[in-house]
Amino acid sequence: MRELFARLRSYKAGNIIIVFAVVQITCVVASLLFPREFAYTDTSSIQTLLKSLSPIAIVSVGVGILMIAGEFDLSVGSNFAFTAYIMALIYQCNYSEWVAVAAALALGGFIGLLNGLITLKAKIPSFIATLGALMFWRGMLQIISGGRTESMAPGGFFENIFAGNIGPIQAQFIWAIAIAAMGYLLLERHRLGNHIFGVGGNVESAKAIGVSPNTVKMACFIIVGVLAALAGVISTARVYSVSPDQGRGYELQAIAACVIGGVSLTGGSGSVLGIFLGTALLFTIQSVLLLLRAPGFYLDMFMGILIVVAVIFNRLTKKDKG
Repeated sequence: MRELFARLRSYKAGNIIIVFAVVQITCVVASLLFPREFAYTDTSSIQTLLKSLSPIAIVSVGVGILMIAGEFDLSVGSNFAFTAYIMALIYQCNYSEWVAVAAALALGGFIGLLNGLITLKAKIPSFIATLGALMFWRGMLQIISGGRTESMAPGGFFENIFAGNIGPIQAQFIWAIAIAAMGYLLLERHRLGNHIFGVGGNVESAKAIGVSPNTVKMACFIIVGVLAALAGVISTARVYSVSPDQGRGYELQAIAACVIGGVSLTGGSGSVLGIFLGTALLFTIQSVLLLLRAPGFYLDMFMGILIVVAVIFNRLTKKDKG
């Protein structure tokens, strides 16, 4: 058993795999022992959990890739809501839903591009640049919306592909898995992934082998923007509407998921599997608290504890490996 744990911990996402497995086993056993009081394995509970984590998981993959490159994006929540709202407005003007989706994704990429330009060309820390973007786009959304919720329910193939079901599995969860798989291939099987790790780990070394840090980081900013917009599209398709208040707190939840999943705050290390499991762990805890009828603020407490413990644990692991 000790050898198994040692072997698991040697992988990039080893720590979060162990923690996630322990939490899941504990919850399943508790559900089997107390099925009425703790219906964790109930089909409706599982489906609710998968629906809730899917948009954040998509956003977190983008945020995690950018963090590995050594930068942050605090504007993903505003991007999520703004692009989804613009999509709904375009659809209300009798354009095809696919035109509206394409416009939303393009706008998300443009927001990411702007964040990259401000950060890299003006040499402003990404934390500050994207904090400003968070407030700017949220303000723009309030001006455009006037606080009103817009509906979008095209139905048909659009609804099936973004909010339908394939057997017991919802389409949005399949999208989250697909995005995670593409993120894995990008980071672990593509040259750009090597450059992302290199730029986040040591900029000067990356420059020495001919890598352009600004080009790599700009690509990551655009990826984050597009994925935030995609998450907004999927969320809107699920609930048939978009509110100006949607996406609030997504940026902190995404960063928390990445840190819990083993992504370094200083860049250069992390994995998509860790990011995905970090997101799943956050929402597992949320589901457990809901089943236990605990007050909502308990989630914030646990999230804070998890972030601190994860950072300490990751640092200790790095020392052990060093």
